[in-house]
Amino acid sequence: MQLDLDIHNFYEHLVVEHLEDNKFSRDYEKEFLADLCCLALTQLPARYIRHDIDMAFFLDADERKQMNAEVEAAIELALNYLQKKGED
Repeated sequence: MQLDLDIHNFYEHLVVEHLEDNKFSRDYEKEFLADLCCLALTQLPARYIRHDIDMAFFLDADERKQMNAEVEAAIELALNYLQKKGED
């Protein structure tokens, strides 16, 4: 078993999905987006899974909505932090 291939944090998927849905790559470079992801994920709880389909099966609509709201808030805080650091 290779843990780095078999297990991942479901929030990683949600953060990337949010960035793609909101076209962050249009406004920010790859290195900035990597930093943004790291900072956002640091604020979010770990939700480790083996397969994304497992979460689709066990996650109800209200919980998914809550997780998306947490992701959005974490990205906003991370973005504000990085933009402020860029001004310094």
